[in-house]
Amino acid sequence: MAETQTDAAPQGAAQPADEPTAAEISEQKVVRLAKRERLIAASDDLGGGAYPVRLPITTTIPQVRDRFVGLGVDEASGEQVGLAGRVVFSRNTGKLCFATLQSGDGSRVQAMVSLAEVGEQSLADWKELVDLGDHVFVAGEVITSRRGELSIMVNEWQIASKAILPLPNLHNDLSEETRVRSRYLDLIAREQARKNVLDRAKTNASLRRTFAGLGFVEVETPMLQVMHGGASARPFVTHSNAFDTELYLRIAPELYLKRAVVGGIDRVFEINRNFRNEGADSTHSPEFAMLEAYEAYGDYTTMADLTQRLIQDAALETSGSHVVTWADGTEFDLGGEWDRISMYGTLSEAVGEQITAETPIERLKQLADEAGVEVEHPLPGKYVEELWEHHIKGGLERPTFVMDFPLDTSPLVRGHRSTPGVVEKWDLYVRGFELATGYSELVDPVVQRERFVEQAKLAAGGDPEAMRLDEEFLRALEFGMPPSGGMGMGIDRLLMALTGLGIRETILFPLVK
Repeated sequence: MAETQTDAAPQGAAQPADEPTAAEISEQKVVRLAKRERLIAASDDLGGGAYPVRLPITTTIPQVRDRFVGLGVDEASGEQVGLAGRVVFSRNTGKLCFATLQSGDGSRVQAMVSLAEVGEQSLADWKELVDLGDHVFVAGEVITSRRGELSIMVNEWQIASKAILPLPNLHNDLSEETRVRSRYLDLIAREQARKNVLDRAKTNASLRRTFAGLGFVEVETPMLQVMHGGASARPFVTHSNAFDTELYLRIAPELYLKRAVVGGIDRVFEINRNFRNEGADSTHSPEFAMLEAYEAYGDYTTMADLTQRLIQDAALETSGSHVVTWADGTEFDLGGEWDRISMYGTLSEAVGEQITAETPIERLKQLADEAGVEVEHPLPGKYVEELWEHHIKGGLERPTFVMDFPLDTSPLVRGHRSTPGVVEKWDLYVRGFELATGYSELVDPVVQRERFVEQAKLAAGGDPEAMRLDEEFLRALEFGMPPSGGMGMGIDRLLMALTGLGIRETILFPLVK
């Protein structure tokens, strides 16, 4: 082990002092392209060129780290392995070169390329041809250095994929702009970015597992629709050449999932993409992942119970506890029973007078003016919701179900069983933002038609978010839909609640200008 006197740069250490300029990047690209040409021209001598099809890999970096965790300092294992990884740090000396190889999950191992093991020509080729960012294959004995660094004493190596552009300085934090626009660099550089991907996958798996345990069936519904509906939102419009007709990217799967309930799929859900041609901010994205579920013979209280269970199960899956730890180290408790508060009751307390569905719109406008809330809408319910958001929403840190909404803003929801002018709807707020919504579904086709007609009037008056009258959906309801509960939850926002991150961090490839 005489050649293990030094190691590659410590994990996380800097290589270049500063980020390369555009001119330097251009120069490096020219140099790397020349190396690519040499690799291709000498593919027989250099092991398959710059981009070989297959390599004799026998294990992975994470497997090596797990298997040899007990190897002592300056010790040889006696076992030969072949693995590949991206070169993220490199230091070349006279007779010994060091490189840190990183796998896709961020695990790292040191590669040691010595004159004694690979020979003069192979060592010279390594020094000349291998750059930061390259994927390389190395084969050799698993050892530890005198510093205790788990390493591969290389006896054979090969370029697995030649990188033409240099990596950013991995010692410095990437800018938010780079993280969002070049997520592949973010995934290479940042452990949190990789964790976000894994947390999202675990969350979706947990949701499906919870649904399966409760007898729900997962289905897929159309994303291209001849009529948008299921929510109040502005749609994206496209054109089908095959059918020569205008189509809409769906804003919600609701009306098709309800058709499934009519057809006898009593417990149904879908996790898929929605598209809304609206603004983008810290909690909204024009394209987003959505969960919707419907349960025959349930109502909005059973859907609140279901939603709490789904989220708490996801917290257990990603964090091992109902108390999740956000990216900034803050602990947030998603456990216990969540509060259920009245929209009208809490608003009444906030403004100091009784607000009901019968409160005249003129009085609601006065309250809005007094509070500095700008609303311009023909529906009284819109004023109630905006006033509630102004006075109450920001103070809801712990998970809270806000119950019973104005009827005129919720055209697909069943009227409240005891309070006129109110519907059985809740919104779930976490950290001050809306995470999910749930309903006792409106299943009376006659009342539903009346609601659609009112929405059509709003659309005719220029409201781009109003729903259209959907005759096919009404026809399905006329065949009989059982009393049902429904819920919808944004997957991106669920990840926000679990990680404490903004929406552009929870979406792997967010839409940006």
